[in-house]
Amino acid sequence: MISIHLKEIIESALREDIGMGDLTSKSIFDTDHYSKGTFVSKAEGVLSGLNVLQLAYNFLGENVSIYLLKKDGDSVGVKERIAEVEGPTQVLLSAERVILNLMQHLSGIATSTAEVIRLLDDPTIEIVDTRKTLPGLRALQKYAVTCGDGKNHRFRLDDGVMIKDNHIKAAGSITKAVELVRSNIGHMVKIEVETESKEQVLEAVEAKADVIMLDNRTPEEVKELVKLIPDEILIEVSGGITPNSISSFKGCGADVISLGWLTHSVKALDISFNLNN
Repeated sequence: MISIHLKEIIESALREDIGMGDLTSKSIFDTDHYSKGTFVSKAEGVLSGLNVLQLAYNFLGENVSIYLLKKDGDSVGVKERIAEVEGPTQVLLSAERVILNLMQHLSGIATSTAEVIRLLDDPTIEIVDTRKTLPGLRALQKYAVTCGDGKNHRFRLDDGVMIKDNHIKAAGSITKAVELVRSNIGHMVKIEVETESKEQVLEAVEAKADVIMLDNRTPEEVKELVKLIPDEILIEVSGGITPNSISSFKGCGADVISLGWLTHSVKALDISFNLNN
């Protein structure tokens, strides 16, 4: 887990949720009232974000004992226990919502990633995320993708060059855009070009792009366009691919399939927290 990012997010989330204090829990329980509780999965999935537990309780300044029964990347079934905790009842209940929100969201991403990899059933193609992430949560969301055995695309705009349609329009052509980029970057930086037609693919090949993206292409179109691209150029496919359609891309010849919905609109994994006493 990328703990520095997680710590900042948890602190912000707890301040937002607790405000001046948990009126309900403080009104019912004294500070010396202790409880035990269990985090349980209510659906099948893949876990991510278990470090949320320790960091959330630590921020509230209380000593909560945590017994992890699973780890990030593990699969869980319905009614399977994930972790057991013991500590001040006020703290356990005050931190509950923030912990669940983050664990459910990150586990949902890991679960969806693992599922599309299973549906694609092609180890020659990597499933990767995009920069279509929720503001402030990118590092955690991309970490969750790796928990589901996916890979990460670039984290930020300074990670690599990706020449998209608007860059091409403003520069005048793929050739000109690549030429300008090469004159301004170092030899360690890869250049990816987004293409929308056969003509653009051929131009990107001629410009010696390192990666060519085939945007919004059918599996049949991908198979034909792949024939035009030399082996040394990586091929990424993206755009409009869903769990219902991804199996049709098996054996299409791509190296990578990128999926924006893995992070921007994924379904959370249902996890509950129940006190044992």
